[in-house]
This record gives sequence, C-alpha cells and structure tokens, in this order.
Amino acid sequence: MFLADCHTHSICSPDAEYPMVQMAQKAYEYGLNTLCLTDHCDLLSIEGEQTLQYDWAPVLQQRKEMLDAFGTKLDLPMGIEFGMGFLFPEAAERVLRQPGLDFVIGSAHNLSLEAGGRDFFLLDYNTLDDCYRALDNYFQSMLTLAAGPYYDVVGHIIYPLRYMKGEYPNPPDIWRYKDEIHEIMRLAVEQGKGIEINTWKGKTLEEWLPVLKLYRELGGEIITVGSDAHAPAPLGRGIREAYQLMEDCGFRYVAVYHQRKPDMIKL
Repeated sequence: MFLADCHTHSICSPDAEYPMVQMAQKAYEYGLNTLCLTDHCDLLSIEGEQTLQYDWAPVLQQRKEMLDAFGTKLDLPMGIEFGMGFLFPEAAERVLRQPGLDFVIGSAHNLSLEAGGRDFFLLDYNTLDDCYRALDNYFQSMLTLAAGPYYDVVGHIIYPLRYMKGEYPNPPDIWRYKDEIHEIMRLAVEQGKGIEINTWKGKTLEEWLPVLKLYRELGGEIITVGSDAHAPAPLGRGIREAYQLMEDCGFRYVAVYHQRKPDMIKL
C-alpha cells in the first residue's frame, strides 16, 4: 500500500526539536513511501509580530543530511507550511521563490492583524462565544487565503477546533460555517489547488467526512494527507484511516506534490 505523510515538522520549526534525518528514519521504519517535511514559515509570530524574513539555510542543511542518508530509500519532496502569507504579498513571493520547493501548505494560524494577530493556540476558549469569535475571524482569513496564489493545498480547514476543549454544553459547531467552507474549497478547485486531510497525529479523522463529501460535490480531486507530526513517533498516524475515508467518499487518488504540481497516486 502506498503511504505518504505530507504534513510533518522537524527542528526547523519553532515548535519541534527532531532533526530531519530522524524523521526520515522513522518514516522508513514505518513503511512510508513519501515523507514531506513542511516546516513552519509564519509571517506572524505566535504573539502576532511580523516575521517577514525566512532563513532557508538551516532547512537546506537539514535536507542535505536527510537526503544523504535516505535519498535513495524514500521520496522526500521539499515542503513548507506557509502561515498568513496572504497578508504580506511581497514577503510571500520572496519566500516562495526558493529553488527546489515542491509543496506549499497554505495555513492561517493567527488572528487577523486587526484582532491582534495572536496564534489560535494562545487564545482562551472558556465559552462558546469565545470559540465563535475565533472561528469568525479564522474563516475570514481562510477565505482570503483561498482566493490568493500562495499555496498548493489549503491547510487543516478545521484547525482551531483542536484547541476548543472547554466545558461547553455542546462543542462548537463547525458547520455553522458551511457557506465559508464551501467557498474556500470552491476557490481552491477553481484555481486547480487542493485541500489536505490533517489527521493531527491520528486524532482527527471522522471530523473530515463532511468536508470530504462537500469537496467531492464541488468537483474537488486533489487531496494530500498529513499527520502534522512534530516528532518521529506520531509519523504516519491516521494516514491509512484517512485513505479509507477518501475511498468511502468516492475519491480514487491521493496527491503528492513535486515541483509544485500534484502527482495523483491510486489509493
């Protein structure tokens, strides 16, 4: 069975600490065919400060060590998770001119600049009103992201839900934003872009089923799958289950990107 984990992080992300070669070692042991390291490049810091310069040197050094060790054993496209790129077009274009870049996940990890720009990870979700204020802001950013050019797939559309674990009578309803989700995916399809299933280390799977059904209705075909692992142990978690969800929804292929183009691999 072909297995690709196309959303992972190494020591080149500020929230991870494992070298790329260790991630590749685990991927090889796990039986992955493709491993794509998509380390963070966020144009807003976790506290909302502008971070418009990106240093590719550590990434390239880490990649060299990984390719020397595993370049003949694994497919290792060069990826990036690009956060809030739509806010700063000049900086975004500069970052994405990096030679050899294969894959760009477009993400919105932060509130809008007008709302302070802090990462959703830092916010308080003590009430459902807190949750919905954050989600209102998030989906407006995602609509702007999807309309722009700075991505290959839309990253983890349901992202903020992973942090909304308060004592609520009912959990936040993501389908309150069905119209926004529909439009985000329509824009991606219209531009020949894709979406990802982000399993969050195997923790979010069934939540993707209605998203996939809607994407299918819109004529979407390009889907990548990633664990969002920030360490070797969770690599690959949920990939097989995500493939099954895709099959159940009528999809026949999973995408892997090379040179910013999707290769469609039969499930």
